[in-house]
Order: sequence, then C-alpha cells, then structure tokens
Amino acid sequence: MYTYENEKSKIFTENGQEMFLKIRDKVQILLKQSGSFMLEKAISGVTGDSWVQLACIDRLVELKEIKEITDKTKVAGQHRVFISYY
Repeated sequence: MYTYENEKSKIFTENGQEMFLKIRDKVQILLKQSGSFMLEKAISGVTGDSWVQLACIDRLVELKEIKEITDKTKVAGQHRVFISYY
C-alpha cells in the first residue's frame, strides 16, 4: 500500500529527481492549459515506479505548489484532482 512517508526519500535520488522535475514540468503545463489536472495526466508518459510518481505529486502538495480539491479517500488515486496553490 502506498504511503508518502515511505516513498518520499526516493524522490531525492538521481532518478527520483529526474522524475520529480518531469512531473513538475508537466503539472505546470497542465495548470497553464486548464487550471486543474487529474493525477493520471500528470504522470502519463513518465516511466518509473508508480509509487514514486505519486510521491512526486504529494511532494508538490507539501511544497504548496499545488493543492488537492478531491477527497483522496473517496476517489481512486489516479483520479485525484489538483489546482495551483495560489
């Protein structure tokens, strides 16, 4: 089962940083295009461990670059929706 706390450290590896930057760039494009995005769109086309991909999104939330507008307990992970924090 995915737990951010267990996956967070993997973001700070060489591969994790590459993945994080790809996802962050894609998130910024999606926000510019529509103002919101579904998690599955942000990680689409990014290769690697899917739990680390989720951790990248949760890290962006932690950094207050994005905020979630769905109740993640009531939707599938890939269907979580986010908007810009500001």
